[in-house]
Amino acid sequence: MNAESPAQNEHHLRVFRQRFRDWRGARPFWAGLFVLFGGFPIMYFPYAHIKIGALTVAMATTAGAGSLIIGVLLVVLGLTLWFQQHVRVFAGVAAILLALVSIPVSNFGGFVVGFLFALIGGAMAVAWAPGPPPEPQAAQEAGMGEGGAPGAVDGAGLPNDLSGTSPANGANGRHSAG
Repeated sequence: MNAESPAQNEHHLRVFRQRFRDWRGARPFWAGLFVLFGGFPIMYFPYAHIKIGALTVAMATTAGAGSLIIGVLLVVLGLTLWFQQHVRVFAGVAAILLALVSIPVSNFGGFVVGFLFALIGGAMAVAWAPGPPPEPQAAQEAGMGEGGAPGAVDGAGLPNDLSGTSPANGANGRHSAG
């Protein structure tokens, strides 16, 4: 590689960014990130020992184990939103409930920071909906028959309507019970 040739990793970086963008767009990424970031302060602050000069400030509470459980559950829910997006409503509602429970249990929900992150992330998860799936090219090229009925024909030249409800056989969209 010399100074005049383009960087060889530029293509790989561009492909990685495009794949990450596609992955991120197919799931509630930002909701999962907010819920994940909400869990860290909630589980960290009850166990933190902050030093200010010679003074050590301990935030230990009697509900330290509860704070740890709430924080770990929020982190797991954030990862669940990324990798199991079909349970987004459950994970969003659970994140909202855990955020509300964290107020009395863990130092006002991680000094309100963790509470707000988890609450906003849970609301985003409940509100997220997947986009429409891309239509394949073959379905667009097949076209529609007269009156909006599918005009697809299989390889043998026979109609590809297996529902038995086409207007050609007199069913007119209704199924016969007997």
